[in-house]
Amino acid sequence: MITKTRRLLSVTTAMVVASTSFAFAEPSAELIAAAKKEGQLTTIALPHSWCGYGEVIAGFKKKYPEIQVNELNPDASSGDEIEAIKANKDNKGPQAPDVIDVGLSFGPSAKKESLIQPYKVATWDSIPDDAKDADGYWYGDYYGVLSFIVNTDIVKNVPKDWKDLTGSDYANSVALAGDPRSSNQAVQGVYAAGIAAGETDATKAGEAGLKLFADINKAGNFVPVIGKSASLAQGSTPIVIAWDYNGLSWRDTLKGNPPLEVVVPASGVVAGVYVQAISAYAPHPNAAKLWMEHIYSDEGQLAYLKGYCHPIRFNDLAKNNKIPKELLDALPPAAAYEKAIFPTLDDQDKGKTAITTQWDKVVGANIQ
Repeated sequence: MITKTRRLLSVTTAMVVASTSFAFAEPSAELIAAAKKEGQLTTIALPHSWCGYGEVIAGFKKKYPEIQVNELNPDASSGDEIEAIKANKDNKGPQAPDVIDVGLSFGPSAKKESLIQPYKVATWDSIPDDAKDADGYWYGDYYGVLSFIVNTDIVKNVPKDWKDLTGSDYANSVALAGDPRSSNQAVQGVYAAGIAAGETDATKAGEAGLKLFADINKAGNFVPVIGKSASLAQGSTPIVIAWDYNGLSWRDTLKGNPPLEVVVPASGVVAGVYVQAISAYAPHPNAAKLWMEHIYSDEGQLAYLKGYCHPIRFNDLAKNNKIPKELLDALPPAAAYEKAIFPTLDDQDKGKTAITTQWDKVVGANIQ
């Protein structure tokens, strides 16, 4: 079972004619030579079934067959990854990770503890500023946005925005994919509803989100259970608020029985980001840098997209017509992501505090 908690644009339809080749900045010959001399890269917590990592790793091996990829504990959590760095500071053996893929909050904390080292990839400028450390210690690699996952066998009038969920069409239909008193995915769902209400202050956005969910509950539309693919399929929670990549995976798993639609709301599009970093104690620092160049290349970023995770360079790829049409056809419309925002850690903390401490008082739904 995967224990790692993985809970994250302005384009038009005319812009999605894909280039037939990858046109990205190549790593230097010196870096490639140094990495090949090291001969190994040690990763951790990269299950092949998540975000297209199987293809990402295969692509690296194909380009650099001289470098052996040593994959540690694919089911590790972000915390486990950080502990692996700490435990192997003086170890240059196979248990010491070179690179990590962790939740957003772990990037700044790892930097503060001097556990990671800076490196800026060739495509650095195309990574959004609000998804990277200015000094290059960590940067986002992929993200998802909060969406409505809808069983269209039951829900005929699909909701388009957060306020729609208060409507009479959705009696006993709406669930969160977690308890907002403890689940980050659920907290961010409530927070996104507050952003949709027009609030820019994080605390006020949390409070506005609570008010909307109180209205959904008063309307008789909120179902106080944790929404999952099974409850979607059974019809007990025909609308689940979850990360888009979760919904898209559920859609594939259910294979049209029942049919699901993944709707990115018209407003309040909140993104959740994962970040990459190189261990300060990496036994193979040049291989680590070459790995970073690979995953932030066009090829690596599109492999994430095949796994339904939006690559952090999505805007740049779309603007330059590098996204194959078949990839976009498997996702909600590309233009739906144009308003995606990336809350800062401070915003996340403020919103979380407001939501977790006031849910019982304002909404009053005890989620089971």
